[in-house]
Amino acid sequence: MLLFRWTVLFLLIAAGVCFAFYVGTGQARFRTWGVVILKWTVIAALGFFAVLVLERLL
Repeated sequence: MLLFRWTVLFLLIAAGVCFAFYVGTGQARFRTWGVVILKWTVIAALGFFAVLVLERLL
């Protein structure tokens, strides 16, 4: 569980840094990376909540 929490936290920080670089530089590649990282953050968060639900059910 702790691994999921840290993974989601680091992914959110990485996405935020990418978006900050995009705002600072205006280069579209940072926005693209930010969106990709944010997508994987949502997937990791859904996996985290799925594990929580499965723990409750079992």
